Amino acid sequence: MRSPRFLVWALMLVVGWYGVASAQDAAPPAAKPASPPAAKPAAPTYVGVKKCKTCHNSEKGGAQFTKWTEMKHSKAFEVLASEKALAIAKEKGIADPQKADECLQCHVTGHGEPADHFGAGFLATDGVGCESCHGAGSNYIKMKTMQGLRDGTIKAEDVGLKMPNKATCDHCHNEKATGGKFVDWAKDSTTIAHPIPPGYKRGAATEGTEAK
Repeated sequence: MRSPRFLVWALMLVVGWYGVASAQDAAPPAAKPASPPAAKPAAPTYVGVKKCKTCHNSEKGGAQFTKWTEMKHSKAFEVLASEKALAIAKEKGIADPQKADECLQCHVTGHGEPADHFGAGFLATDGVGCESCHGAGSNYIKMKTMQGLRDGTIKAEDVGLKMPNKATCDHCHNEKATGGKFVDWAKDSTTIAHPIPPGYKRGAATEGTEAK
């Protein structure tokens, strides 16, 4: 027969175990660690018109690149070597307009920005390219991102995509840069318009292929 002292110790152990177990059951579950905030896109860089051409040159998709090559914007750097440009430069005391900041700021995409803002595929000789109006493209160039923008699941401002307006044009088409020749937005914007046809979806592999 067990002694009274042993029974007391046994009872204390049972009561103690029950108290610990009850406390554990009553304790709220540990809070899950908070999810880290979504990483912000890296600072955008200019990728160059050839990158844009990859997806924006099919007839079904609107042939935006081809339309750009037919515009004066695509010859903006080249025209600085013309006789007319050289004559204007001479009047202003500029020896070579293709090397002068005051000319290049409106004749070359992103001119004056730090070197690390330009990707390996960017060429200053492409003149006023897509990114002059739409913003540096490294954060929106991917096909998945572009489709998200069209579907409304991605906001343009979150990836640096800009939709140009009259103010965009007025940055260079003004009394200083073009002798007072401003843009007639209602008329001129239709002349250079290059929309993607409604309902068009680009393929996942090749240029101009419609998604299934």
